[in-house]
Amino acid sequence: MPDTPRELVILGITESGKTFRPSDWAERLCGVMALFDPTHSIGFSPYVRPIISNGLKCVLIDAQVEQLVPSAFDFLLGFARDNELRVRRGREEARPEVAVCPEEEKGRAV
Repeated sequence: MPDTPRELVILGITESGKTFRPSDWAERLCGVMALFDPTHSIGFSPYVRPIISNGLKCVLIDAQVEQLVPSAFDFLLGFARDNELRVRRGREEARPEVAVCPEEEKGRAV
């Protein structure tokens, strides 16, 4: 197992076990890292995206963000820390590619 995980997951649950609110927090946080395309559609970054894990809203962070945009990585982990959200390691192996429709591909962030 590598020392550095391939992914980190910010869980939508606080250290005290309470569900984090508002209910769209993950989409809002990922929206900060998203881009708008010329048609004003939002495209979540493939490096930071909302997911559901065991019925819980979460934010999946690709560990590459730490090298690509260190300030963004610090912001995301700072958000988790400031809101007392749990953070866990994600997958160690590569995640399968997600199928993206061509309209979404144009708006994807790097």
